[in-house]
Amino acid sequence: MAITCFAGPGIIFCMVFFYLRSAEADLSYSFPEEMRRGSQVGNIAKDLGLEVGKLSARKARIDTEGSQKKYLDINIHNGDLIIIDRLDREGLCGDKASCVLNQEIMLENPLELHRVKLHIQDINDNDPQFNRELIQIDIWESAAKGARFPIEEAHDADIGQNSVQTYNLQNNDNFILGVGTNSVELVLSRELDREKLKEIDLVLTAVDGGSPQRTGSVTIHINVLDANDNVPVFNQPIYRTSIPENSPIGSVVLKVSANDADEGLHGEVTYDFGHISKEVKEIFEIDSKTGEIKLINAIDFESVPIFELRVTAKDGLGLTSYSKVIIDISDVNDNAPIIYIKSLSTPIPENVPPGTEVGIINVQDRDSGNNRQIRCSIQENSLFKLDPSIKNYYSLVTTGQLDRELVSDYNITIIAADEGSPPLSSFKTVQLSVADINDNPPVFEEQSYSTSVSENNKPGSFLCTVAAKDPDWRQNGTVIYSLLPAEVNGASVSSYLSVNGDTGVVHAVRSFDYEQIRSFKVQVLARDNGSPPLSSNVTVSVSISDVNDNSPQILYPAPDDNSFMTELVPKAAQRGSLVSKVIAVDADSGQNAWLSYHIVKATDPGLFSIDLHSGEIRTQRDILESDSMKQNLIVAVKDNGQPSLSATCSMYLLISDNLAEVPELKDIFYDEKNSKLTSYLIIALVSVSTLFLTSIIIILGVRFCRRRKPRLLFDGAVAIPGSYMPPNYADVDGIGTLRSAYNYDTYLTTGSRTSDFKFVSSYNDNTMPVDQTLKKSPMELVDVFGDSDPSSEVGTVYFIYLKPLGWKRDCESTAVGVATASGVSAPSITWQTVT
Repeated sequence: MAITCFAGPGIIFCMVFFYLRSAEADLSYSFPEEMRRGSQVGNIAKDLGLEVGKLSARKARIDTEGSQKKYLDINIHNGDLIIIDRLDREGLCGDKASCVLNQEIMLENPLELHRVKLHIQDINDNDPQFNRELIQIDIWESAAKGARFPIEEAHDADIGQNSVQTYNLQNNDNFILGVGTNSVELVLSRELDREKLKEIDLVLTAVDGGSPQRTGSVTIHINVLDANDNVPVFNQPIYRTSIPENSPIGSVVLKVSANDADEGLHGEVTYDFGHISKEVKEIFEIDSKTGEIKLINAIDFESVPIFELRVTAKDGLGLTSYSKVIIDISDVNDNAPIIYIKSLSTPIPENVPPGTEVGIINVQDRDSGNNRQIRCSIQENSLFKLDPSIKNYYSLVTTGQLDRELVSDYNITIIAADEGSPPLSSFKTVQLSVADINDNPPVFEEQSYSTSVSENNKPGSFLCTVAAKDPDWRQNGTVIYSLLPAEVNGASVSSYLSVNGDTGVVHAVRSFDYEQIRSFKVQVLARDNGSPPLSSNVTVSVSISDVNDNSPQILYPAPDDNSFMTELVPKAAQRGSLVSKVIAVDADSGQNAWLSYHIVKATDPGLFSIDLHSGEIRTQRDILESDSMKQNLIVAVKDNGQPSLSATCSMYLLISDNLAEVPELKDIFYDEKNSKLTSYLIIALVSVSTLFLTSIIIILGVRFCRRRKPRLLFDGAVAIPGSYMPPNYADVDGIGTLRSAYNYDTYLTTGSRTSDFKFVSSYNDNTMPVDQTLKKSPMELVDVFGDSDPSSEVGTVYFIYLKPLGWKRDCESTAVGVATASGVSAPSITWQTVT
């Protein structure tokens, strides 16, 4: 509580301030109105328990709503709540007994709102006031004692004790104050005598109950009138007429008439309205001399269908008589029907059955009779109709099945027309929304999807995007993508692909290998988010395209780092003879697996050639005696990929008819670079020395070759054992690089110079694995190959002699032997047939 005093105009006011803080931290202050600006009402820092220094940091301020005026403010330096604008209780609250203003205090960081109730207390700042400055009253001298003459009360804008409490009348001999129901009355205390007193002026004072008191006064001027024996008399006690509501302004409604038997001034009659409302006075006027009542403003049957007017006839001396005028207003069809929407169900589920009530319409017309009869209909032919109900009520019902995906909103125009003449009508548009029901599954934009990806892709690579649309709305139309559980090559499909649930983007989870899997299919599920959810699926076909990521792999000669294979070439081999074949495969496909064969290095470049596509090694010319016994070919196998990959192998050939001759050649091995020159020198020396000796040698050699000439041509195919296949080689659908019909017979001997053995292998029965081919240690053959290979590979040496299938000359056999360093025939070796 706080007590504040301030000086008013000639008066000192002391007021008590009360503030209350509620349990919810709401504040309430009570103070008098009209306090000067800057006056303190309270201290919010103290009342809210805040530190004064935090008011500025938390931006303490008074917050108002909308256009509400701001009357208080906060001094953030000390927390005082001060008045910044005039507070006039009478202007704010009028005659209300309690005047309360609601304001809000806002604090930030953290945000707080505290309601402040301002109780504005009334002070006695308004004087009582009468409606007029001068009140005139005419009183006949014949008025009886005790006659009462009402006077309008004074008004005080203050309330309660500060309003008008008492009236004081100036002292006089003829009147005293009396109190009426709603007025102050002058009571005639002694009869008047006009001959003695024609006029009387009295002062009436109204006093309020404030402290100090305020007063207001009015002068009452009383005219004492001469007595009049006859009053005017109307020719009808009640007048009644009827006019249409569209009557023009200025029309004469009716005429009243009254007669007075007196003569002269006492017989002159004037007309006027008695006690009628201000509104009626604005519609009708009466001619004071003729008694004609005219229309001065528009009338409306719907507002007031009948008027009752009190008319007075007053003679020259003030005698008055009264009559009643009743004016009936006839209806005209000047009001169009009004359409009211009493209830409306929106949105409407699209699965509601036909005949469902979705709204109630009420139609009203302020006119009467036929002008009030209304017909109501729907303008367009839609899925709705109006069913009449009680009185002017209609039910808006559906007539068919709704489908939000076809029409989601309806604008229904309702027309109401009355039966007046001419008829009037109005319309109203009702907007109805159709609520979605999950009745449509997602539909993919395509029946199936196909995509291709190169092998060795990065995990996470983009493959394709699947897209499904759902015409339903919001969550019913929200599509979520996922993979249907399945297996691809025995593994879960999720280990191969992933799909983004929101966008439908399909990514690869792993890197694919064309040699392991060429293509696969998965099912993508599109499910909406409705309840229950609906779904559909689509097939995504993924094709893996080949990349040249596999080098050719040579199957023959066998790629064994610890051994090398050697083949014997008969000395009598003619031009075009097949001496061997390089067999290679490529795990890739298409042009990446198209192989070509090239001799990149040879002991004698002009002696052998290799077929570009088959890899068959043939002689380019007849073998001469001068040719080096040992021939080394380095063969490169290239694929047709971009970039091209390749592999190389070494092919070792011994030009000899049998193994018995191999040891005798130990002295002729020399460096590969010098072998050709040495041969030429020997040939030249022999030629120069003796042509005869050369001829004999050639003749003997030819005869010997003819007797022991082998058939080295093999036109069949070599069946390569499965162990030679590369681990990732897959010949799918016949598109690989190795045909399946290569078969070779192998003939081996014990190394005897005179005895040849032939082991014939069946095409189907005794196919031996390659690991059972004749093998010898490289140390045992070091004298044979000498320095031909500086690297001196450590491993097993193979001597293989090949004969094509279908060769029928069984009597001819070929010996394959192993040359030793001592020059004697090789020791007994177990020979086996190799297919």
